Amino acid sequence: MNPKAAQVVSLRGNVKVTRDDWIAVANDVLISQGIDQVKILNLSERLDVSRSSFYWYFKSRQALLNALLDAWRTSNTQSFIDACDAPADTITEAVCNLFRCFVDPALFDPQLDFAIREWSRRSGPVRAVVDSADTDRLEAVARMFERHDYPPQEAEVRARILYYMQIGYYALELSEPLEKRLSLVRGYLLGFTGQDAADAEIEALGAYARAAQSRLALSSKGE
Repeated sequence: MNPKAAQVVSLRGNVKVTRDDWIAVANDVLISQGIDQVKILNLSERLDVSRSSFYWYFKSRQALLNALLDAWRTSNTQSFIDACDAPADTITEAVCNLFRCFVDPALFDPQLDFAIREWSRRSGPVRAVVDSADTDRLEAVARMFERHDYPPQEAEVRARILYYMQIGYYALELSEPLEKRLSLVRGYLLGFTGQDAADAEIEALGAYARAAQSRLALSSKGE
């Protein structure tokens, strides 16, 4: 179960919902049903509040949709960029920092990313926002490589390989066990960077990923 969905379920019957609650339930509907179902009445029924309470926080449905995009930029794109900018002594450590986004939905929610991309296929303005986000992410990855002495063109190519591979992984909706993914990390790092990673870097990523998985499992149980 999506942890955001668990949060939404807990709101039923609570009339003191907040702006963030409306955004959270809208995110859940976007992911599970698509943009057409992100409607004020639908959301108010899920929250078990009156439709009029929506207008305490938003002037219109479009204002909510704009807020959804802003929240996505913060939760997915900015977290992605922050991971690329995190201090690292080696390029393999830097890529491990970025890999944390791919194993922790609290940093990068692939289901939300996919839902936003589906939405963008039907909306030119949303497509522009997604294209801008992709550009910002790619530039952040390229800067990461350049900081570790890769020439600009090579940094750009390696950034594209890494980013497009990961987006393709999500597009294929692959669902591999965490341990399988972790078993391939050393090979991924060698392929993406051309350098061997230190054991400590891989072990640190593994520990982080397992802790993130445990947190997700507890959240899904509503604990």
